[in-house]
Amino acid sequence: MTDAPRQTIRLDRWLWFARLCKTRSLAAREIADGRLRLNGTRTTKPAQAVGPGDTLTYARGARVLVLRILATGQRRGPAPEAQMLYSDLSEPEAPRDPGAPRPEPGGRPSGKERRRLAQTRRQHLD
Repeated sequence: MTDAPRQTIRLDRWLWFARLCKTRSLAAREIADGRLRLNGTRTTKPAQAVGPGDTLTYARGARVLVLRILATGQRRGPAPEAQMLYSDLSEPEAPRDPGAPRPEPGGRPSGKERRRLAQTRRQHLD
């Protein structure tokens, strides 16, 4: 009995298919900057082959995503199709502190409002 070859795809292409990056060039830049770990090892090559069973650790903003690749995908389809390519193993996002300062809705704050917001943030950090 022969083992079927493992289906693989370029990492930058998979990130684009899974809708984790808006373009392939942005995906390649994220990888080249060393923001991803593949199976626990930092990777800087956009052409790195990935396939089902691999684990990606991806720092996205203030959150760290841990994703298990389930499929390689054939195209960049709609979001529900893209979410079928991986399972999210990361911890759920912590609820926001309701007392934390936030800008008031209604457009861009004035200079006075920005100074007040900056002051409350400094007080909140102390």
